[in-house]
Amino acid sequence: MSMTPETPLPPRGKGGAMRPIPALIFGSRWLQLPLYIGLIVAQCVYVVLFLKELWHLIAHSFDFSEQQIMLVVLGLIDVVMISNLLVMVIVGGYETFVSRLNLQGHPDEPEWLSHVNASVLKIKLAMAIIGISSIHLLRTFIEAGALGSSRAGNYTETGVMWQTIIHTVFILSAVGIAYVDRLSNLATEEARRQGAHELAGGHGKHH
Repeated sequence: MSMTPETPLPPRGKGGAMRPIPALIFGSRWLQLPLYIGLIVAQCVYVVLFLKELWHLIAHSFDFSEQQIMLVVLGLIDVVMISNLLVMVIVGGYETFVSRLNLQGHPDEPEWLSHVNASVLKIKLAMAIIGISSIHLLRTFIEAGALGSSRAGNYTETGVMWQTIIHTVFILSAVGIAYVDRLSNLATEEARRQGAHELAGGHGKHH
């Protein structure tokens, strides 16, 4: 018996096995799994570093000056921000490039994960890097507050200047990434609107 035009065709590629080459290419994404596991190990190292710095702060809480305590606290914040960056890369990267985590409806699902994609992840990483760079720059400004004296440590005016320039480049790069992503989203929305308009026009002609 032949199919009538009204009989829906089965979706192409559903329910059937993939050909060997496409299956190999698609399965190669799992090669990234050891990389994300390595980042989890790096996260554990940062936890150890945080606890070490925290113990150092507690042990010398009565000996340190206000500036020394501030520098140690900034170091702790720096470790936390790098740890947040690692979480974004591990969770967002795995969800985007390897496999779904299926966290929909989970009470602990990160707010940003519901709409994460390569573009969103790129912008969030850029903002996290700017935050880390800001902490480093603030520590530099505090430690180099007395440039030219013995309290300035290993900092020089040229070193501080270049660190400031690099931080500014990070900011400009993040602005550029966000601007390009906005242009891309506008072009996609325009193409979608145009397609919907053409589809509506086609339905109108049939009627």
